Amino acid sequence: MSAAAGRLTTYQHDGLSFDVLDEGPLDGDPIVLLHGFPERASCWRLVAPLLHAHGLRTYAPDQRGYSPGARPSRRRDYRFDTLAEDVVALIDAIGRPVHLVGHDLGAAVGWCVAGKRPDLVRTWTAVSVTHPLAFVRSLLTSRQLLNSWYIAMFNVPKLAEVVAARDPRRFEATLRRAGMTTDDIARFRTEILEYGALPGALGWYRAMLLVDSSARNPKVKVPTTMVWSDGDAALVRRGVDGAESFVEAPYELVVLKGVSHWIPVHAPEALAEAILERVATA
Repeated sequence: MSAAAGRLTTYQHDGLSFDVLDEGPLDGDPIVLLHGFPERASCWRLVAPLLHAHGLRTYAPDQRGYSPGARPSRRRDYRFDTLAEDVVALIDAIGRPVHLVGHDLGAAVGWCVAGKRPDLVRTWTAVSVTHPLAFVRSLLTSRQLLNSWYIAMFNVPKLAEVVAARDPRRFEATLRRAGMTTDDIARFRTEILEYGALPGALGWYRAMLLVDSSARNPKVKVPTTMVWSDGDAALVRRGVDGAESFVEAPYELVVLKGVSHWIPVHAPEALAEAILERVATA
């Protein structure tokens, strides 16, 4: 762990080193922000200041596969159990229970942390991605399987990396169809492709087929908010509606109208409001 002026800038787990953006008032209640694919901690750049204004201190890590010091090569190193343990290690470094927020695959990890370690999570806000078991159910009862076609493509060894290197516009077209703007794509090129984070980021998808205890994710027993947008091209409503059955605590569903999948950068004010309302119930 490395600190500067009281800030947490890195932490260690499993022999790896993770970078962290620690911002906001030093004495503020801690809130951990988990990014999804294919983004890094900077995806919270518009949300975090709104949380700081309400006295919260934010910790946004570049997670496994994204931080240069945390890019193992084995597929099994990206199992969701392991990704959740990385977050637990961050909370341990912070030294007290936190409010937890996760977007996209960061939400999938957050569901695991909130379910298995309620002692470390004061409130939980999931953004875009539902509880893992609700997602599995939606694959069988809706068009979610069709919407998740890209997961199969990402699981072909080296295919996505080769396409991104040789024909980046083709890879980026998939992101555009999911709602990314030109500015979002430019940040993806800089912060993921040029930064060398794409192989590790894809490791999350390639480890999905490896069975671990996250497949038996327990019900969440901390106050929970699910934020979803009706312009989401990746996640359908059926799975979102199923999240509540996996929460045994106060629960709220917030639906944002006319917003794409990329809620933290496309609707930061609405997301911050939902987070703050959940935090206030702690």
